[in-house]
Amino acid sequence: MSAMTITPVDGKVFGAVVTEVEVPGLSDAEFASIHDVLLEFGFLAFPGQFLTEKESARFGERFGQLEFGGAPMANQKRLDDGSFGDVLDLDSQMMRTNVGNETWHTDSTYKPISSKCAMLSAVVVPDQGGETELADLRAGYAALDAATKDRIEGLSAYHSTQYSQANDVGDFPTTDHDGMLASVYHGEAYLRPLVKVHPETGVKNLFIGRHAFGIPGLERSESRELLRSLLDFVVSDQSRVYTHRWQVGDTLLWDNRALLHRARPYDYAKPRVLIGTRVAGDPASELAYYPTDPEARGGRDALAAELALLRDEARDRRYGATTASW
Repeated sequence: MSAMTITPVDGKVFGAVVTEVEVPGLSDAEFASIHDVLLEFGFLAFPGQFLTEKESARFGERFGQLEFGGAPMANQKRLDDGSFGDVLDLDSQMMRTNVGNETWHTDSTYKPISSKCAMLSAVVVPDQGGETELADLRAGYAALDAATKDRIEGLSAYHSTQYSQANDVGDFPTTDHDGMLASVYHGEAYLRPLVKVHPETGVKNLFIGRHAFGIPGLERSESRELLRSLLDFVVSDQSRVYTHRWQVGDTLLWDNRALLHRARPYDYAKPRVLIGTRVAGDPASELAYYPTDPEARGGRDALAAELALLRDEARDRRYGATTASW
């Protein structure tokens, strides 16, 4: 086994940099070590890996069943030969989605089964901006006062990307898309607890972010204020926030069950290409319910009511409460 080095990120309560290792050639023992340190640190950065799409997917498969593997996460159109062409228009639904992801979130909480972990690898990065930031929901929960912990214990919130797009950027996507967008904008909202017990470590953390809304049992204004205050608290301490400034070849891996993340703005006229792989969560711990289950009706009703209000409230945001054409 090679002399793999794990170096905690300086000045942060989470995160580590992994060097002296080649991800595509990990032995079983090396992978077991990486799995363990991911649970401990929440995210791992691997400089200089230059993973291909296939290598990204294969690494992800070692953690579990994939939602998708080795997918280009780009602001350019993918051509038939695999190369990238023109930069996407900022008004296209894909770019509206990308811009929305510049707000703190956790992947796939808007699906029946939320994500276990995710990975990005840098292929083309802009000269300035376009970073990826991470925030530790475990440390955020641990730092809450006892009264707040008591207040949120047992509370849940609905999660929907149609809510978050409308609320954050004034975008109201339709539900008639194909491909990836069809799995993102589907008219469902899934109820998830505000306090999550990590299924592998047993550690409690907040489970919030841009997709969360409509806490049952609270007035709308109280729900919105509580969710905003919890998010603001998590990211208020810079020891709980990490900014990854991409270098071509970097790979970043994080635990979606315990961390938030967001993209940062950049000059959208310039290319930015990352390879993305996302691992599905275990149904035993990450399943909310399926659209065919009776519980799904409550989510659909809550989402419809919220979107009706946001159509008037979000007119001053980037897209002016409009719907993109694809």
